[in-house]
Amino acid sequence: MSDARQIKIGLYIVGTGMHIGSWRLPQAQADASIDVGFYKKIAQEAERGLFDAAFIADSLAVDENSHSQILNRFDPTVLITAIAGATSHIGVVATASTTYNEPYNLARQFASVDIISGGRAGWNVVTTADATGLTALNFSRKEHLLHDDRYKIAEEFIDVVKGLWDSWEEDAFIRNKETGEFYNPEKVHLLNYEGEFFQVRGPLNIGRTPQGHPVLFQAGSSNPGQELAARTAEVVFSHKKSFEEAKDFYKELKGRMSKYGRREDELLILQGISPIIGRTEAEAAEKAALLDSTVIQEQALRFLSGYVGNVDLTAYSLDTPASQVTWREVNSIQSDFDRIQKIIREEDLTIGELYSKISNVSSDESLRGTPEQVADTLTYWFENGAADGFIFVPPALPDSLTDFVELVVPILQERGIYRTEYDSTTLRGHLGLSVPVNRYAKQPLPASQI
Repeated sequence: MSDARQIKIGLYIVGTGMHIGSWRLPQAQADASIDVGFYKKIAQEAERGLFDAAFIADSLAVDENSHSQILNRFDPTVLITAIAGATSHIGVVATASTTYNEPYNLARQFASVDIISGGRAGWNVVTTADATGLTALNFSRKEHLLHDDRYKIAEEFIDVVKGLWDSWEEDAFIRNKETGEFYNPEKVHLLNYEGEFFQVRGPLNIGRTPQGHPVLFQAGSSNPGQELAARTAEVVFSHKKSFEEAKDFYKELKGRMSKYGRREDELLILQGISPIIGRTEAEAAEKAALLDSTVIQEQALRFLSGYVGNVDLTAYSLDTPASQVTWREVNSIQSDFDRIQKIIREEDLTIGELYSKISNVSSDESLRGTPEQVADTLTYWFENGAADGFIFVPPALPDSLTDFVELVVPILQERGIYRTEYDSTTLRGHLGLSVPVNRYAKQPLPASQI
């Protein structure tokens, strides 16, 4: 692979695809979201395309507004372990919440996957966005925590997890049969963390992983989300609709890193894309039209409702100006809500048009067309300060992924901005990220305390 800067690409896998009607396509496997064999094949196809990582999102509650492909699906950490066993190079990234988990359990789970996969694990850190408040009811709570409070907890949570990952130094386990010395007590460390939200003794009951720490991913675009990312994240997902928005976000987020003593190259920003690719523009348009024909209006509006404070949009006519809807603040994905409100203020759209603009993955015309047109858009964003790479959110699986692998990847390779083979076996290696140095001094820990 060339030493020149390369585009990074991750695959977002969600059942039959992100388009809300994708499961209704004639060729779609309707039960894909609970077929581990399907996920393995999708990850293998992404590995054929030399993707950096396969990414699994998550939610902890469902309601009538939920996307069809998240109503019935696997726990992400369990799923990426299965995917890791079916692949050899691609990274495996799972979403897990800092609001509805304990640091010790989560640190152990991701360390386990990193060891099982040979150093390919990543944790997508979320605070859990929930417009309905139903998640709290699944975890013995009466209400969902406020947005900013969730991020305060996340700060501590990440610090605890990273501290636990440093419990054991790389060569702590000696396993000397002659002397009976299984580990070196000078190379294991108590955490003894005491904070506002967590008190954790440690050490972790699993050793140092091949990557030192699994790679930390995040997706927050709000002010607290960006601050958390600037301090702790190694990869950030974003989904900006225009080049200008993406470039502004890229500059702003990387500009926050210096206050935390970090260099800009220690964080990669990947923009979400959902291209619809045809060998001709007409073919791409036909694919988009077929996808759109699967949409049931009421379901689509309910899905959109989840992004806008759970307002019941089905109570309005599609011709109702979006500006006439009574919107309310959300305790969910703040950046999505703010983006939608900006569109409503600046554009004279009806509710039907707003849905098409926000929820329809084929609405981005710069990513609907020939392989060359799609490659041109990605190249421009990458080379002009808007992205270090992309999260490919396929409208329909497996077809959208196969189109991208077979038609777009070769063009990016010809341009010298995408790998032609893997030159690493770890996710950190693929992404060009260094292995974290163990933080602890080598102080002995009595065996009686283990």
